[in-house]
Amino acid sequence: MSSAATRTTGQDHLWSVADHLEDILTTVRPLEPIELQLLDAQGCVLVEDVTVPVSLPPFDNSSMDGYAVRVADVAGASEEYPAVLTVVGDVAAGQAEQPYVGPGQAARIMTGAPLPPGAEAVVPVEWTDGGLGEGPVSRMRAHSASPEGSYGQVHVHRQAEARAHVRAKGSDVKAGDRALEAGTVLGPPQIGLLAAIGRGTVRVRPRPRVVVLSTGTELVQPEEELSTGQIYDSNSFALCAAARDAGAIAYRVGAVADDAETLRSTIEDQLVRADLLVTTGGVSVGAYDVVKEALSSVGDEDEAGGGIDFRTLAMQPGKPQGFGSIGPDHTPLLALPGNPVSSYVSFELFVRPAIRTLMGLEDVHRPTTRATLSADKALTSPRGRRQFLRGTYTDGAVTPVGGAGSHLVAALAHADALIVVPEDDTSVEPGAEVEVVLLG
Repeated sequence: MSSAATRTTGQDHLWSVADHLEDILTTVRPLEPIELQLLDAQGCVLVEDVTVPVSLPPFDNSSMDGYAVRVADVAGASEEYPAVLTVVGDVAAGQAEQPYVGPGQAARIMTGAPLPPGAEAVVPVEWTDGGLGEGPVSRMRAHSASPEGSYGQVHVHRQAEARAHVRAKGSDVKAGDRALEAGTVLGPPQIGLLAAIGRGTVRVRPRPRVVVLSTGTELVQPEEELSTGQIYDSNSFALCAAARDAGAIAYRVGAVADDAETLRSTIEDQLVRADLLVTTGGVSVGAYDVVKEALSSVGDEDEAGGGIDFRTLAMQPGKPQGFGSIGPDHTPLLALPGNPVSSYVSFELFVRPAIRTLMGLEDVHRPTTRATLSADKALTSPRGRRQFLRGTYTDGAVTPVGGAGSHLVAALAHADALIVVPEDDTSVEPGAEVEVVLLG
């Protein structure tokens, strides 16, 4: 974080988007690894390679319901001249002991069951009479309803090659193989693989806990009645959802009135459950911008150089920003503007990368691409400001949605991309190639 001296002059210095982001990412550090139960580790990032202790599958097993046979015994089998084999028993999944399949014999076998000794292939039940002597069948009868099916004779109507319908031991992964690499985000398939190889816990970086709070006496919770001059608090809902989308565990705090002491007390109360704090509103130059009032002097009490630096960025929307740390553990805090579009764009550019960094991910940014601008007229942008306009991206083209106003939350809801207009460009003509940040 910037020094206390920088904090006192941060508002006078015009920060670039890149410099502000670099300051954030060089300050925020990945969370310390912990050992978690599998389901608790969902969404977390592995910190070490996971090696397979036992092959998958751990034994040769059947991929079909049918009969385990010797290849020579079914050679040349057809419906006209079926092979007639003696059934010596059942082999079910999870069965510890299997019957031996000798010449002229077969064992009724279920999907996933071990290939019994002596057997070389599996013929699907549909290739047999199921032991009924009445032509091909479509399925086996339940053992409980027809236990005699485990013995007697079966007519096999087709021949089978060696290893037919057999899943070989280790055909998925072999013992000693690397199952998952460090840096892998654990989703449902990865959790399933860890369980399949016998892992009950795994060492990961935990999902960061992000506390989001909005400020403003004018803010009212959804479903409450609006009075004159009031609006509904949308920012805290949008940012909390965005934090969860980024991979965090997010907590939303109800809107805090424009009172510096109340805000400071609320933030201090939230430190116990926060790896990252995000505020929205109160960072501009108005008389009631209480976030600056409440937090601008925090660093003066902190000998370790913590505190919040309030800055002016060369961007639109989102010019006023704050960043620093607070509390005994120097919990990172990002203070975002209060206009809905400004706060959301700021989140995507600065908070999301911070969350992904805390998770220990290498790629922390939204994907970007180049696209052709599809618009009725040229886009205008103030010189010296990097502008981020909302748009929809389809097949290499991007179309603006709504205007440049930072209050246009309805247009934001229909956008899936940000159109980037560089600082030195004041106009972008239709058909020009532009940089696009993909949000979806």
